[in-house]
Amino acid sequence: MRFLFLLSSLFLSLIGIAQESQYQSILLDKSLTDNANAVVRLDEMKIHLEATNKMSYEVRQVTTVLNSDGNSFAINRVAYDKERKIKSLDVYIYDKLGKEIARIKKKDFKDVSAADGFSLYTDDRLLINRYTPTSYPYTIVFSYTAETSDTGFFPPWYFLSNYKLSVEKSYYSITYANAQLKPQIKELNLENISVAKRDEDGKIVYEASNIKAIKPESLGPSFRDVVPRLKVRLKKFNLKGEEAQVNDWKDMGVWMNNSLLKNRAELNEATISKAKSLVSGVDDDLEKAKIIYKYVQDNTRYISVQIGIGGWKPISAIDIDRVKYGDCKGLSNYTYALLKAVGVKSYYTVIHAGNRQVDFDPDFAALQGNHAILAIPYNDKYYWIDCTSQVHPFGFVGDFTDDRKALVVKPEGGEIVNTVAYINADNHQFTKAQYTLNALGAITGRASIVTKGIQYDNRFKLERNSEDDVLKHYKSYWSNINNLKVDTYSFENDRANVVFTEKVDLNATNYASISGNRILFTANTFNNNGYIPNRYRNRKLPFEIQRGFLDEDELTIQLPEDYEIEAIPSEKTIDTDFGTYTISFEKDRETNTIVYKRKLLIKKGVYPKEKYAAYRDFRKQTARADDAQVVLVKK
Repeated sequence: MRFLFLLSSLFLSLIGIAQESQYQSILLDKSLTDNANAVVRLDEMKIHLEATNKMSYEVRQVTTVLNSDGNSFAINRVAYDKERKIKSLDVYIYDKLGKEIARIKKKDFKDVSAADGFSLYTDDRLLINRYTPTSYPYTIVFSYTAETSDTGFFPPWYFLSNYKLSVEKSYYSITYANAQLKPQIKELNLENISVAKRDEDGKIVYEASNIKAIKPESLGPSFRDVVPRLKVRLKKFNLKGEEAQVNDWKDMGVWMNNSLLKNRAELNEATISKAKSLVSGVDDDLEKAKIIYKYVQDNTRYISVQIGIGGWKPISAIDIDRVKYGDCKGLSNYTYALLKAVGVKSYYTVIHAGNRQVDFDPDFAALQGNHAILAIPYNDKYYWIDCTSQVHPFGFVGDFTDDRKALVVKPEGGEIVNTVAYINADNHQFTKAQYTLNALGAITGRASIVTKGIQYDNRFKLERNSEDDVLKHYKSYWSNINNLKVDTYSFENDRANVVFTEKVDLNATNYASISGNRILFTANTFNNNGYIPNRYRNRKLPFEIQRGFLDEDELTIQLPEDYEIEAIPSEKTIDTDFGTYTISFEKDRETNTIVYKRKLLIKKGVYPKEKYAAYRDFRKQTARADDAQVVLVKK
């Protein structure tokens, strides 16, 4: 008996030692710790699909955090809602030798709303726990199981989930009850990692190991465009109790139109009469659309609503009309209903919104997107309007939804369409200024800045700012001007043509430097662009210029009466694959003035990493030329 007890004790001790050895972090492979703040020892998800409305999955993540910058990878959180239930949840913490130092149970997690800060209603919840480490490295083992009836958003898989994070072992499996439930999988960027795939009856498995960390790089493409990952979808799925059969985007559009948008666009007779009165006497559909859009902007406000199917189905137009607020879905649908009431055709459109352009995949019809807008067909083109914006001109969407593939929902089916693009010279800024430079180095003058495209989007909101904020803006924008004082300013927002004009009267002391009987100053006073991309000895990623822009400047400088030009920069033209740069100086001895002209065009594009050094050299040259000085000498 004693022998059996000793044998049992020895067995348990060996298990403990093996477990400690498993989680020790002092002997990690150096290839995994290079450029990494954390190492994922195991990233595992096992999905079990029993029906279109019954799915469960088991998740296990073992992460060794190497330093304080890696703590964000160790925040334990899991989302749930009415359909998604968390069945079990455990966290274990181990020190660098693999010894258990803490355990966190489900009851220790905080249960908080997943509200995004602007949602009026949401039923999404988070279980969250933040472990505070006392030393590094440490290892955290996070495990949970979940069940859900929602299969419309099928869990995707990222073999690498972030920058500065490496993965020792990645495991993703899907078991499905019958052939009709077999998911469609699209593999992306797997060429640079070693992946083993098994596709058997009723089961699909992907395994990968020893994936090195990626460092973020300036102007790098979107992480999702370079990381190895899997897109996964079901052709037949359930979303909040709504069943769908989707083979392609046409089917997706039909389902959205018949299930999510059906009976959502009804208005009462009083509102229909109001809409018709607004456009009375107007025959052109585009002009009607502009009037209705202005009415929506003036009479509604944006508040998000995310309850159940409300995350995808818009609130009815009648309800929006009554309360005068709604989310992107509700306001887009409400505007659609008003346009329909006055005989103008429009289409509800689902899109990925944000400064970073993300496309709908034309070959992979899966539920996606985070925003809704409207497409208005007119003379063989679409005009796009964002019904959540109270400030943007009609037909101008800015950098929030520009130049990306979106799903236009039509009664006959969905269509992937590219939204309006603002590229290169479309994003134009013209600065024209006149100023007088005196013998003490002070300047007095006026500058006018006219912007279009995305440059308009960056500046037109100035007109809504307080005076203090406007003055702070100009002191920051013209930080190269010492002792800047803005005397007066005015704005003109031409919404019809999407042009914003700023006029600023200003003065500054000590702008120029005095050296004996000489005055030195930078000619490019009002658009001095010193941007130079970071330097990399061995760049790994391609680089991307998302939209491009064109800046043009014309400055007339009145020189001090008793001074003449001793030295002036030479004219310069730089022409590259990435853009062009030109500067010129016109000297008028009779009026003692200099007219400085400058043009900088940066071109949109995705460029190979091998060209990054050439682009950086181009921007070094333009920055140097922007900072070139004129030297005056006393007569």
